[in-house]
Amino acid sequence: MLRAAIVGATGIVGQQFLEALVNHPQIRVEGLAASARSAGKRYGEALRDPQTGSLRWYGAFDVLAAVEDMVVEDASELDPRRFDVIFTAIEADEARTLEPRYAAETPVISTASAFRYENDVPILIPGINSTHARLLPVQQRNRGWKGFIVPIPNCTTTGLVITLKPLLDRFGLRSLIMTSMQALSGAGRSPGVPSMDILDNIIPFIPKEEGKVEVETRKILGKLEGEAITPADVVVSATCTRVNVMDGHTETVSVSLGRKADLDEVMDAWRTFAGDVPVADLPSAPPSLIHVSTDPYRPQPRLDRDTGGGMTTVVGRLRPEPVLPDGVKYILLSHNTKMGAAKGAVFVAEMLIRDGYIGGN
Repeated sequence: MLRAAIVGATGIVGQQFLEALVNHPQIRVEGLAASARSAGKRYGEALRDPQTGSLRWYGAFDVLAAVEDMVVEDASELDPRRFDVIFTAIEADEARTLEPRYAAETPVISTASAFRYENDVPILIPGINSTHARLLPVQQRNRGWKGFIVPIPNCTTTGLVITLKPLLDRFGLRSLIMTSMQALSGAGRSPGVPSMDILDNIIPFIPKEEGKVEVETRKILGKLEGEAITPADVVVSATCTRVNVMDGHTETVSVSLGRKADLDEVMDAWRTFAGDVPVADLPSAPPSLIHVSTDPYRPQPRLDRDTGGGMTTVVGRLRPEPVLPDGVKYILLSHNTKMGAAKGAVFVAEMLIRDGYIGGN
């Protein structure tokens, strides 16, 4: 069993890491870290609101029972040499300082954006751009690290690139327009989106989100050439909004393909997509990365977000797009707090374990 630490363990994403890792067949959680105000407390105690006494735990209670007596460490003092892998669930500013300190000794799998745009840092999704992991020895050499940093994508990017990769491989891509309707959980619970702002409303702007989607999509779909990733030559236009849904990001996508294709060809590209490398053997892998629905009323967050344990992207409403050359349009649904967050990060770690980047001698 590989030894893991979770940094940012008391936050919502840290709790999602525990959900994904308790009883994991390959990884055992041996360290929990958070800010100095939580350090030295038992995990269950650290989750209590000091004023109200309420328990700020949002997952299954059998998971909490397995870790509630573990003592929380100060993230700034965590010794990375005690672990085989460190999962971080912290804000970008904090990640910029802490993650390199950890990566000097130990592989880091991050949900933060701090290092996503560095030239020697791949943004990995197993089965989509798995081969970009070959950049990790370059990162280690460039920075003099024993470990490395691998960030997962922005949660809005995740489902989008999963559906685009089969189209890119089969037909090529020229451009795309995406509009997201993003779940509340993507904003977190503290501070999150004020309830009176989101009720009877749509929030038409999410700071920095659109730029992240546009840059990350091109990087993930790009090619590793030598010691650098050449971004895909695709024009990406994104509009990101927040809607009154708890979990599951819905996105409308209009794509200009590299060549004309009928709708049956497009559905076949999704249905037969096996990934750039096989991933079915990984513990967190869903039965399929993509599920195609022919029901005109699907996908819907309440009905479809947990498909494949929340790891499958569901696509539907495939139609011609008359305003784009060789265009098609569709709607996708991706679980932002599972495939798009902690469980997706664990999925990445599983691939890197299998391929010898983590735990190899």
